[in-house]
Amino acid sequence: MRQEEIKELSEADLDRRVDIYLTETETIWILDLPAVVMSTEAEDAERVLERNKAYTDMCKSKADDDRFVEKTMQTINGATKNKEVQCDRIIMEDKGEMVTSWGFYDTFNASEIEPMFKTEGSTDNKTEKVTETSSKPHTTKKQDHTTPVSSTKASTTSVTSESVAVAMNQEEEENEQECQSEALPIPENLQESLFFMERILMENIFQPKLAAYRQFPILIDPGVTSHSSGTERDKKEAKQGKVDRQKDEQEEAFTDPSIPSALKEETTPLPTLEWLWSYACDLTNGHSVSSMAWSKVNPDLLAVGYGAFDFKGQKKGLACCWSLKNPMWPERIFQCEYGVTALDFSMANPNFLAVGMYNGSVTIYDVQSCNDTVLLDSSESPNKHTGPVWQLRWVELDRGEAGGGKRERLFCISADGRITEWYIQKRLDCTDLMKIKRKESEKKRLPGKKERKSKALISRQAAGMCFDFHPKDTNFYLAGTEEGCIYQCSCSSKGQFLKTYRGHKGPVYKVTWNPLSTDMFLSCSADWSIILWHRDSQTPVLTFSSASAFVHDIMWSSKSAFMFAAVNESRVEIWDLRVSILEPVLSHFANPTVKFTSVLFAKNIDCLLVGDSEGEVGVFLLQNLAALNNSKAEQASCLSSHKPPLRWKLSSERHRVLWELQTHPHQAQGKTILVHPLTN
Repeated sequence: MRQEEIKELSEADLDRRVDIYLTETETIWILDLPAVVMSTEAEDAERVLERNKAYTDMCKSKADDDRFVEKTMQTINGATKNKEVQCDRIIMEDKGEMVTSWGFYDTFNASEIEPMFKTEGSTDNKTEKVTETSSKPHTTKKQDHTTPVSSTKASTTSVTSESVAVAMNQEEEENEQECQSEALPIPENLQESLFFMERILMENIFQPKLAAYRQFPILIDPGVTSHSSGTERDKKEAKQGKVDRQKDEQEEAFTDPSIPSALKEETTPLPTLEWLWSYACDLTNGHSVSSMAWSKVNPDLLAVGYGAFDFKGQKKGLACCWSLKNPMWPERIFQCEYGVTALDFSMANPNFLAVGMYNGSVTIYDVQSCNDTVLLDSSESPNKHTGPVWQLRWVELDRGEAGGGKRERLFCISADGRITEWYIQKRLDCTDLMKIKRKESEKKRLPGKKERKSKALISRQAAGMCFDFHPKDTNFYLAGTEEGCIYQCSCSSKGQFLKTYRGHKGPVYKVTWNPLSTDMFLSCSADWSIILWHRDSQTPVLTFSSASAFVHDIMWSSKSAFMFAAVNESRVEIWDLRVSILEPVLSHFANPTVKFTSVLFAKNIDCLLVGDSEGEVGVFLLQNLAALNNSKAEQASCLSSHKPPLRWKLSSERHRVLWELQTHPHQAQGKTILVHPLTN
């Protein structure tokens, strides 16, 4: 809008009518982005093509020039956003049905057949009851082990003549059973009767094995097993005679008249490991045994966890409760979404079974219940683990008079570097007992060299692998880590370690206190070694290594303070420190395609349980082991006082002299080697 400039206005001018005209002003461009694309039909298309060609020729001519510099620039891209939507899991099922000509006939004539057999709906109710009773878990369990049932497996697309005949027979049998069920009522205690009948059959089948397990006399039918027992006896006598002759020859060759007769060892049979049976079924086939635990109240009840230790081989896990009364099928089966890595029974509530899984969750099952529903789980806990739970245990803690005496708590150690204490209120929740901090390696600086900057740690917390509470004072416990260190901790001081034991070069898979000599403990690692420690010494007392393989599990014997079992990938070993500290007294090798994963001593019985990677738990009987002449108190004092028994000295002296004979024969003349029959 333009306005005429008026210098001075008179009254006539003010009263005069003024016309104002509005016109369009010039356009002001705030943002102008020239187009980079032009249509070939535009007016300036030819001019633009000529300019592009001239620019291309100029770039080609200056490509070989040293002063030519080509630079690029990247603009900032917009931040991308990822959105995820979770839906319900889609469950797919394959179903198939065989159709026959008489099936078509019955279907077309159903309208005529149904009124003849249907009487006020009673038949349908009875058949529904029959199908409900036949679908219970314990009845299908028996069918899986007595006869193969094709209906429990996935249906196939190809049908042979044999399968058709079997299906026809099954349909006829089912029709007969339905007719009989309509005529005769099913008694209520039939299932209980079948249950006891199964127990009686298992006792008859496994009577010799169970008698050997419980150290009872074995009842043998002389009319059936006389020949076989005679041949076995002859073989044992021949083998024993050969061993006796070899021992006599060795004693004659290495006898010194100056040695007192009290030091001469008596001839004893060689220790053996006899297989009794295996806890295995079709359901556990292909699942690796990850952990085993006995019931605190029932010594015949064994809980076994099945799960893979490798991240790539993860699949659904199992937790099964086996009984000595039925070694062919578990009493309870708990299906888990993830692999089971640890489990343990409760002492205060013997029916509670705590299970730790690979995804870090902790669940509690009720073994008294027939269904496999979860009693409590850690899914709603804000402090749940983020790594695999490698070990868990129920422990009775002494809180003192102010704390109300002993109370049982559940403790877990996980790969996220936390040791947690779980408690049950309205739900399963936990608090951190200890956060295992990662320690940098201590390197000595050489004189004249500069200090290097330490590398930044990816995670400040070290992965926890195992732990064990002191058998007498549960306020103290040991924790093994993936770094190879073992820490002694206290429940009172949650922020620092009491002691650090360094000796392993790989992850510590298991640490366990000696139940008789409570100042000693063992540890096994991926560095192929087993180390014996004393509580007050941070240096190893003894180191055992017999094979170039990972030592997965160890366990002390409850009868002897000197005996323990160890299992690696290829074999299971029995060590007796009274006999030898250099080699195990007994070894049992696994099949080439199977790896041993866990070991467990039976309660108050000379039996050993070994789990493998194929889902089997083998039960072995220990025979002809060295007798215990000292009491448990004397064994504990001897082991914890760093005073080894006489046989330790004899065995060590024997190996030392043998080494001198091989390296320096002239210096070892006149020395006598004491050969122990179990260390030949």
